[in-house]
Amino acid sequence: MSGLAALRRIAAGEAAGAPPPAEPGTLLECCEFCGAQIADQHGHVADVVDHRLLCVCRPCYLLFAPRGAGGGRYRGVGEEVRRVVDPQLSEGDWAALGIPVELAFFFRQDGRLLAFYPSPGGATESELDLSAWTAIASANPVLEALQPDVEAALLRRHGGRWHAYLVPVDLCYELVGAVRRHWDGLGGGEVWDVIDAWFGALDVRAEEVARR
Repeated sequence: MSGLAALRRIAAGEAAGAPPPAEPGTLLECCEFCGAQIADQHGHVADVVDHRLLCVCRPCYLLFAPRGAGGGRYRGVGEEVRRVVDPQLSEGDWAALGIPVELAFFFRQDGRLLAFYPSPGGATESELDLSAWTAIASANPVLEALQPDVEAALLRRHGGRWHAYLVPVDLCYELVGAVRRHWDGLGGGEVWDVIDAWFGALDVRAEEVARR
């Protein structure tokens, strides 16, 4: 399975005709390394050469985390969630990025910084103004400490202020899937409550870090 295909599968369980989410613990597929059966909640390993995201069992995940194996080709997608305390981000900073919504995630691949935001159609890539990102990262240096291929900076404006997180990249696609699955009508309907609940759960597990 290709890298983005694996990510998109995480986000696309809500596609037309797809079955409802399985109960936790349901065996759905096999580990892409050893062939063992794995449940719907499982880890991922990034093939950083072919840009593939592999679904793996727990023992295989631990083999490749945290520093990777196979000469650096494989890297476990981490489980750590960090919330940035008091991130500094202005309306002008965000406008300069050219992202049309106030929720997006950023990650590095092949030395490039990529930006995506959730939409009713899935993960939408945004053409990123790197000078605008440089200004944001200068005010919040911790956002530059991303592990390539496996970790993302997740930014959201809510309650009149900005919130910033460093998260495993597969969590971002989980959020994309929730938005796509619950979006209703022109305004989104219940999706905003779903997003609030998702971030509430994220805050529970997050460790606070300084922006510098």
